[in-house]
Amino acid sequence: MADNVPQIFDRARLAQNRQRAAQPNDNPNSGFGRHDFLLRHIATELAERCAGVARKFSAGLCLGSSGGLIDATALDAHVDTMFHADLAQNLVPPHGKSLVCDEEYLPFADSSLDLVIALWGLHHVNDLPGTLIQIRRILKPDGFFLAAIPGGRTLESLRHALVAAETELLPGVRPHVHPFPDLADLSALLQRAGFALPVADSDPLAVYYPTPLDLLNDLRGMGESNVLTARVHQTLRRDVLMRACEIYVEREKRDDGKCRALFDICYLAGWAPHESQQKPLKPGSAKTRLADALGTVEKKL
Repeated sequence: MADNVPQIFDRARLAQNRQRAAQPNDNPNSGFGRHDFLLRHIATELAERCAGVARKFSAGLCLGSSGGLIDATALDAHVDTMFHADLAQNLVPPHGKSLVCDEEYLPFADSSLDLVIALWGLHHVNDLPGTLIQIRRILKPDGFFLAAIPGGRTLESLRHALVAAETELLPGVRPHVHPFPDLADLSALLQRAGFALPVADSDPLAVYYPTPLDLLNDLRGMGESNVLTARVHQTLRRDVLMRACEIYVEREKRDDGKCRALFDICYLAGWAPHESQQKPLKPGSAKTRLADALGTVEKKL
């Protein structure tokens, strides 16, 4: 990562949050496994997308492993050796080839892997273009990259409710919900990082909670609490929190009494360049007229 990149996210705090979320305890209502349903959903989708690629990979890496949610058995037929990495020690699988590492500083040699899967962690890096370039570099030519990242509409109602509540009750608005990139920006970043055949698509997921507090509890339980460096370190005032919950319910309450939370899941895919890959034709190189293909007659204007 470049030294002059703005530090939007507190990576040390993120590691603490993830470590705490996965800390074993005796509370039956806490623990990472009780709140990771969203990550499990994404892990299943990523594994299915990887399995749909007609390739056999020799060495792969899962970034943001989250305890090995992308089950190795789901990829056994497609990957000979799979490494699992996470920022938090408690979320590194205790078995297999695992390591603690930071997505901003990947400890892998150039052209050493032919598959990298990033499970829902790239939205916390301060230099996303730089991290994508690192991933492309550690891939062998024709290596495959696959990732999931929250898009711009993620938690939009929570953001709105907190801003509205603080506008009513405080002299200023404080940052609570992370900024998320739009799909078009993500597609452009793949191209900027040098990936060939880049693809980005969105698959929004609506989750319904009894109350907004249940949503906040899940976010904390997944280690997804606020890690913005500009955050205010004091606990959110109770009156602000309660007003934000009221506004959220007014905006998102359904007929069954539950409140919707939107996760705008964006999936990214790209290949490390290789001479065997298809390339777009140069302008003017077409050998067939469009009129012939459409079965029409050209007329001069």
